Amino acid sequence: MSNNTSTKGIWKVISASSVGTLIEWYDFYIFGSLAVVISTKFFPADNPVAAFLSTLATFAAGFVVRPFGALFFGRLGDLIGRKYTFMVTLLLMGGATFLIGCVPSYESIGVFAPILILVLRLLQGLALGGEYGGAATYVAEHSPINQRGYWTSWIQTTATFGLFVSLMVILVTRGALSEEQFDTWGWRVPFWVSILMVLVSYLIRKKMHESPEFEKAKTEGKISKNPLKESFGNKLNFKFVLLALFGVAMGQGVVWYTGQFYAMSFLKTVMYIDAQQVDTLMGIALLIGTPFFVVFGWMSDKIGRKKIMLAGMLLAIICYRPIYRLMYERTNVENKKELIVSTKTDASATLVASGTDSLYATTTNYSDGTVWNQKKTVHLDKENEVIIAAGKPRIDTKTSINIPSSDKWFLTFLVFIQVIFVTMVYGPIAAFLVEMFPVQIRYTSMSLPYHIGNGIFGGLLPAISTYLVTQSQATGAKEFYLDGLWYPIIIAGVSFIIGLIYVKDKKPEQVTN
Repeated sequence: MSNNTSTKGIWKVISASSVGTLIEWYDFYIFGSLAVVISTKFFPADNPVAAFLSTLATFAAGFVVRPFGALFFGRLGDLIGRKYTFMVTLLLMGGATFLIGCVPSYESIGVFAPILILVLRLLQGLALGGEYGGAATYVAEHSPINQRGYWTSWIQTTATFGLFVSLMVILVTRGALSEEQFDTWGWRVPFWVSILMVLVSYLIRKKMHESPEFEKAKTEGKISKNPLKESFGNKLNFKFVLLALFGVAMGQGVVWYTGQFYAMSFLKTVMYIDAQQVDTLMGIALLIGTPFFVVFGWMSDKIGRKKIMLAGMLLAIICYRPIYRLMYERTNVENKKELIVSTKTDASATLVASGTDSLYATTTNYSDGTVWNQKKTVHLDKENEVIIAAGKPRIDTKTSINIPSSDKWFLTFLVFIQVIFVTMVYGPIAAFLVEMFPVQIRYTSMSLPYHIGNGIFGGLLPAISTYLVTQSQATGAKEFYLDGLWYPIIIAGVSFIIGLIYVKDKKPEQVTN
């Protein structure tokens, strides 16, 4: 354990670790940020809802395999070192992300398209499973004991900054291209851009030195010969692994993905807010909220990690339904005054390869400045007969709502509140997990509960919650849009109770391993 109080050179360590981790999160998040577009490219177009759910399931698959990446790369990290392990994960992530941008569409290669996307998504998940534990451990082992919460919280900002950068790259790409160009090929650009960032990060990380604590353990011959056995075969250590998972990481995972991914998905697919407006308001909320990772990491050095993380979970449990009710009702067009004279409907025909598709476009204006655009395309074959798919006419409906500035800032504020919950549960967790396990098995032991909590419980959240909303909507429930929140509320509630009763919070002066 490092007992030094000097922070000389630590910014170099944090910068080198953070840049690579940020880029890996960027690579991982691009898929989620473009889920709506991707669903139309790599899955059959005759059922948009099923295609979107399939995309979310593929997105979730990357999270599900993260624990396996944690085991594989965590073992390597405890055997050969932190530095070389997360250099490998960086290159694996970058290569998989670049190739996603190269995969032909479903129309070009059929079922092979979703299969290839799934394989590449799984490789991304494996890489990320090894990245976070290495970066967090590496920074913690360079930090003074009584400042670990503060210094490791800088690593915690990389996940949110990765999402922020992904949204900004998408916004810039959308702004530089026409809507048709972006839909045709421009959505691939953010995937291609990542390879340049990965190469730069690799060159930076190549110059890094190994963790001093790991080097000391290696010199003294204290390196674990079998990290997996020592981590999970030892009853006492395995107990701490389970407590870390069910008492903290599980709840932290669902709060994190509710405040970032589910909020974004909810705005786009349930509230139908224009995608560019959603990306903008999400970006603003994330940018303003990100410094609070460091604030709560610093606070955890003063008052303990557990109090802050459990407080974040409790606030989320209590506030989620009121927040999402406010979000939905604020932009619900049924609550707005329609300007009848401004409503217009256009019907036209567009020549496509299969025949002549009929396009119906409706624009409805409201007194507060809201504009509701609806486009309905009836697909016809070469004989101009309506194409029947699954026993129904093949009709694609696209709807988007452009909201006025007042609504946009109101939604930004509500997303920002959710980001605060995220910073409370996520800011202190790296230091918390590092301090639970001894140096010789730390990479492996901390990575598994973190990636099960975030990868499985958190990563499945968008797909499960969206499914719950669609099922509730099909039954005609009045507040169907809130039913997706039961998943994070229940999981966070269970984690809160376990953490409150069984998890012991170490004060800085009590940390000895």
